[in-house]
Amino acid sequence: MTELNARVGRPRSEQARDAVLHAADDLLLEVGYAALTMKGIAERAGVGRQTVYRWWSTKAEILFEASVADAEEELSVPRDPVPLADLTSYLGALVTFLAQSPAGAAYRTLLAAAQHDPAVKELIASRDVLTDSTRSVLARNGLPASDDAAARVIGPPFFWIMSGRPPADFPTATLARDLLHALTMDG
Repeated sequence: MTELNARVGRPRSEQARDAVLHAADDLLLEVGYAALTMKGIAERAGVGRQTVYRWWSTKAEILFEASVADAEEELSVPRDPVPLADLTSYLGALVTFLAQSPAGAAYRTLLAAAQHDPAVKELIASRDVLTDSTRSVLARNGLPASDDAAARVIGPPFFWIMSGRPPADFPTATLARDLLHALTMDG
């Protein structure tokens, strides 16, 4: 959402906002991104189209806001004082987010759309919730928290899920151990 959109019109009703975000997630899973419309989102949420357009310009903006909010919550794992256990727990949450969460489905969909839509690409680049959460987990364990280090954590589960492999077969503990070793050696 642009800064201008955030300041124009009446204040948001939190109930209407939540209804729109949930409606977008639900419809994405039911009809897919191509068939998802602002009109459909408004109807499902039980709000007027003008309400939706007052706060968001595109369906991508709605999905992005819903995805970011849910990702922050779903990827916020309690800290384990043992770095290996902490990283393993985070990787498990990341795989679950990417493979099973409606917000993860929205995030994957937006990344795919960003490959051919410059506006969606700009939207995704405005806030990298996966890198932010990963950097936080790395930093709290005294590991390098660079974008490169975060990419080393995110890349394998992301590729695993995007290539259609079963989430239950992802080698979470092995990857956590290997990453911890590699990042400790790099640091």
